[in-house]
Amino acid sequence: RDRYMGKRKMVCVPKLRKTICPRCNKHRPHKVSQYKKGKESTLSQGRRRYDNKQRGYGGQKKPVFKKKAKTTKKVTLRLECNVCKYKRHVLLGRCKTFVLGEQKKVESKY
Repeated sequence: RDRYMGKRKMVCVPKLRKTICPRCNKHRPHKVSQYKKGKESTLSQGRRRYDNKQRGYGGQKKPVFKKKAKTTKKVTLRLECNVCKYKRHVLLGRCKTFVLGEQKKVESKY
């Protein structure tokens, strides 16, 4: 696995990757997609506590973060085995632009 966590300019990842499946314990083709955070639950304890605190007069009760320092986000890949449908996440690291399924264009000499 790539341990280099430095910032990259552009990363191109193919939509199909042949890698180890922990459940099959074999190298199998995996479908690659970008991990996205799911919808936040409105019934979770933290959300209910925050909503109760915000209720009524008095404005914003908790601090709003304004000192944003990072220019990139860490990209996480979601690998799904084509045989047993086992899903796992692989951290790719920080990069400016992330492209899924596009090959790098090779300039011809002629």
